[in-house]
Amino acid sequence: MIDALPIEGHASLFWTRDLNDDVTAAGAFAASLAETGAAGVKLLHQHDDAEPIGVWDEIVEDARGLFVRGRILRTAPRGRLVAALVEAGALDGLSIGFRQLKARQDGPLRVLTRVDLWEVSVVTFPMLPGARLRVSSGSN
Repeated sequence: MIDALPIEGHASLFWTRDLNDDVTAAGAFAASLAETGAAGVKLLHQHDDAEPIGVWDEIVEDARGLFVRGRILRTAPRGRLVAALVEAGALDGLSIGFRQLKARQDGPLRVLTRVDLWEVSVVTFPMLPGARLRVSSGSN
């Protein structure tokens, strides 16, 4: 068995303004997830695609937003570091990497109605302050 830290949380919250004036509409991730599933979405640290740190086992839209559940793998040096920082409480942010496919302006806000989800990162400072992770029970 691979040594891993199970994590879960909301990487996006529907109808919640982020620090870049983006708002994600419910259903914005549906087509992308139907096409790729969780396996097609990378788990990164600070959006660095050079060193994936784990895998997402589940990504679904729920009533609140984009819920993710996965494992930070301690088999790689960066994974060990991130897992230790998460366990210590030093890292708890989540952030999405995506390509906008469809959006509309609503005053100063960009309302994302369809996106191609590429990755979800563990980050220090999430663009959406409420996008947070926690260590999970590990029942994947």
